[in-house]
Amino acid sequence: MNIPWTEVQKQRLKEFNAPPELLEMSFTDQKQRNAKFQEIEQVLVNRGKKRLNYLRQEKRRPSLLELQEELAAALRQKGFVQVTTPTIISKTALAKMLTEPDHPLWEQVFWLDDRRCLRPMLAPNLYSLWRSLERIWVKPIRIFEIGTCYRKESQGAQHLNEFTMLNLTELGTPMEERDQRLTEMAQWVMEAAKIDNYTLVEETSVVYGKTVDVVQDQFELGSGAMGPHFLDDQWGIFDPWVGIGFGLERLLMVREGVNNVQSVAKSLSYLDGVRLNL
Repeated sequence: MNIPWTEVQKQRLKEFNAPPELLEMSFTDQKQRNAKFQEIEQVLVNRGKKRLNYLRQEKRRPSLLELQEELAAALRQKGFVQVTTPTIISKTALAKMLTEPDHPLWEQVFWLDDRRCLRPMLAPNLYSLWRSLERIWVKPIRIFEIGTCYRKESQGAQHLNEFTMLNLTELGTPMEERDQRLTEMAQWVMEAAKIDNYTLVEETSVVYGKTVDVVQDQFELGSGAMGPHFLDDQWGIFDPWVGIGFGLERLLMVREGVNNVQSVAKSLSYLDGVRLNL
């Protein structure tokens, strides 16, 4: 007789980022199962307390903040300028990206009123900066932003309503160098994030059309695109470009080997990957 965890037990183990092999365990009777659950839970609780003590005494910053600093330092060294832009954007700016109100992403937007929303992506603001900076700086123009974005995603182990994006872009890339530059940009980010064994895969995006995704074991970590692009005319951009975006919480999931994105995100229930109801 194979008796699995109860739903409550399994959820508790997921909250502690128990590995898949523990989640799939089965038992001959309830007594054996409950005893094993108490044993595993205590191990995971002790691991969590140890990590929190390390955070307090040595580390001082959650991994999400550490990753942001590591990525920013690496990209500045490569000649990119870090920018910071508003999280509230206009309906007009969003429409330039999505073109029509019946676009699939439109329903995922958090609207503040009939004219403003919380940005679901960094691209509208970076397009605007490109338009301004190309009148001032010599190309290529390399800028990046690390910031919060918001979407009405289905909550689960891999999705968040509030998440952290990195977008790095280069405007004025020679046409014949775009593929190489996109590969290099992905490499710079993955090296800074200390993640290897990834692949670049061509996919289709509801916003950008053809994309080149950064994937590890079929798990999407980032997505890149290049121009000239059908969205460019909306922004008055006419030069070739390359851009790539990453979800930082997803990078952390892979780097730290966790299966629950909630644990590495901004949270009141978790701190640096540790569930606080120990």
